[in-house]
Amino acid sequence: MGKRKGLVLRSDVIRRVGFTPLEIKIPDRKYGRFLTCPVRRNFSNGAGFTLIELLVVIAIIALLMAILMPALNRVKQQARTVACLANLNQWGLMFAMYCGDNNAYFFTGELNGSRSGMGSGEFWRETMRPYTKDFSDKMWLCPQAKKPRSQGNIPQGAWSNVAWETSNDIGSYGLNGWVLNIKASIQSGNRNDGWGRTPADWHWGTSEVKSANNVPVFTGSWWVDSWPRENDQPPPSGAGPADTPNTNEMNRVCVDRHNAFVNCLFADWSVRKIGIKELWTLKWSRGYNVNGPHTKAGGKDQSNWPAWMRHYKEY
Repeated sequence: MGKRKGLVLRSDVIRRVGFTPLEIKIPDRKYGRFLTCPVRRNFSNGAGFTLIELLVVIAIIALLMAILMPALNRVKQQARTVACLANLNQWGLMFAMYCGDNNAYFFTGELNGSRSGMGSGEFWRETMRPYTKDFSDKMWLCPQAKKPRSQGNIPQGAWSNVAWETSNDIGSYGLNGWVLNIKASIQSGNRNDGWGRTPADWHWGTSEVKSANNVPVFTGSWWVDSWPRENDQPPPSGAGPADTPNTNEMNRVCVDRHNAFVNCLFADWSVRKIGIKELWTLKWSRGYNVNGPHTKAGGKDQSNWPAWMRHYKEY
């Protein structure tokens, strides 16, 4: 009996029965083994993906998106935080230049000897204009708060992430009013208070102060300036506070811009993130008590914070 011939699987025969293999085994009689011959799918002949294969691919893509989207959102938020810190670094350079040109003193709160524009922050916006002209307009806006708030009110549920708008300027940062050098005011009557904020000697006046790395100068804010006090109450809800000048002005900077943090520039020109509750521990003015009633050292109980703030870290 002669040798049995090996079976050769011809691809054209297999295709006629509706099956496309991934490879074909070809017998090698000389060495007594099979050779593997890969076969490509010819999609032009209609041998494409099956419905099941397409559904599997779609399911895998959907799963990957579900896994990656939260991570991508976190990366986006971190990028906005970094961009905001970069803005404040630029402001730090400009404030440092201004103080360098004025023997380390800040502005008085007047503009050309008048306080007529103090309520809208014109005194610092126009005073700093020559220093900001070479910088991008983007530095006025935190990437998390680009849209200006409606005139006369705060949009419900969005107050932390809105910008202020006044005259020709739109911004997301505000000045700590306690840094003013009101004692150098041209008008003697302006030396007694900062637009009604007293005592006068609580104002820093200069950047050369003790513990300057804990003295805020410029921070995320929904208004142009603020004079925070240790007894200021936090916003009652996440929908935002009402604007009450000279009362509870910590509300203006108590903004959840960066996942329970807000960025701040200090009198030593350093920049860092500040926890929302940590705001009450900063040395806003000469007379400010950093161990006040809204701090852990002052005995603040977590349950006494508004509901929207209770999950934030205590300081």
